[in-house]
Amino acid sequence: MKSGAEADQQGDGKPSAKQYMDLAGKPVICYSLQTVEDSRVIDDCILVAGAEDIEFVRREIVEKYHFTKTKEIIAGGAERYLSVQNALRVIERRCLADPSRKGYVFIHDGARPFLTESILERLADEVVETRACVAAMPTKDTVKIVDDQNLAIRTPDRRSVWNVQTPQVFETDLILMAYESLEGRLEKLKEQGITVTDDAGVVELFTNCRVKMVEGSYRNIKITTPEDMIIAEALAGKS
Repeated sequence: MKSGAEADQQGDGKPSAKQYMDLAGKPVICYSLQTVEDSRVIDDCILVAGAEDIEFVRREIVEKYHFTKTKEIIAGGAERYLSVQNALRVIERRCLADPSRKGYVFIHDGARPFLTESILERLADEVVETRACVAAMPTKDTVKIVDDQNLAIRTPDRRSVWNVQTPQVFETDLILMAYESLEGRLEKLKEQGITVTDDAGVVELFTNCRVKMVEGSYRNIKITTPEDMIIAEALAGKS
């Protein structure tokens, strides 16, 4: 469970990052953590936070709301993939200590509060067959591919375009191997202008495993802009 590594502090000491903003009386991240807490699919949770926010998260989120599955809160990195990498190192150490722990890794963005048990169950069923799958939904909009001057050069068939969400789920050995390869190739990728934006992309780059799109939900939005928070308030009121 990724909560994000970057977070400025408000005057009252509360981080101002979007995952800690108030949503219908609770921090945004509490909603997905509660789903994890109640889920039959998830055994435990590693929560990634900014190093300066760890004590706040422990006290005001994990302990206050009694999230007993959240066994560890660790510091993230300057970019998303570094935060995920830090969590994977914890998982790798656990697996070395107890190989029977190997299973599947669910990576979720704490700014997506409307995670549901049905999404987790669909992903859990699929990953057993495919080794790698992500929550996603078919796009509702026509998509244009543009050049560096924002001139349209291609219109892909909308039926083949999906908007990727989280959780993204992987066989443990597969995601560990992919991230190990990323660590050794990162500088070269940057030189080639290749950016890594999600965990599925790491698997696609460094393994021969194809990633399956699994139905998430159009409600499974990511809070990024003020407009997203307005939508989230409306959805939270209907929950």
